Amino acid sequence: MRSKTRKIVMTALMMACVCAATMIIKVPSPLKGYLNLGDCVVLMAGWMLSPGYGFLAAGVGSALADLFSGYMTYVPATFVIKGLMALIVFVCYKLMSKRLGSLVSQIIGGVIAEAIMVLGYFVFEGFLYGFIPSIVNIPANCVQGAAGLVMGIILIRVYEARRNRA
Repeated sequence: MRSKTRKIVMTALMMACVCAATMIIKVPSPLKGYLNLGDCVVLMAGWMLSPGYGFLAAGVGSALADLFSGYMTYVPATFVIKGLMALIVFVCYKLMSKRLGSLVSQIIGGVIAEAIMVLGYFVFEGFLYGFIPSIVNIPANCVQGAAGLVMGIILIRVYEARRNRA
């Protein structure tokens, strides 16, 4: 398969995986949002794809999950926040992996990306509902971020191990 075609196919596949992972398990959070496992695939999109393709896969896949789930208000913010998460893990991995190793750079990038997610939704919900009420979603978003990072690290390790055997 040609390189450009392969990138497009992988991006579409990751987009669908992000959307599905986000929609499969949804636990409502206090301010009309929900907890999900989409972050692990968002992080994987950043680690596996180039920055632009990773941004699109994570942003569009997550935004589609919000759209299909009836969270229309969140679609634009989710597109930007989740796209930035994939971009951040890509950049951190590229900048740090040779010096610190693959795992450490993935963890650091994932922590930074998840912190951006928590901050991004806090700011977005702050403008929607007020900043004081929006504090209630910070712990839930932190739990989602931690679960996404742990699952993402496990999944990327499995992917890399299988790729190295092939």
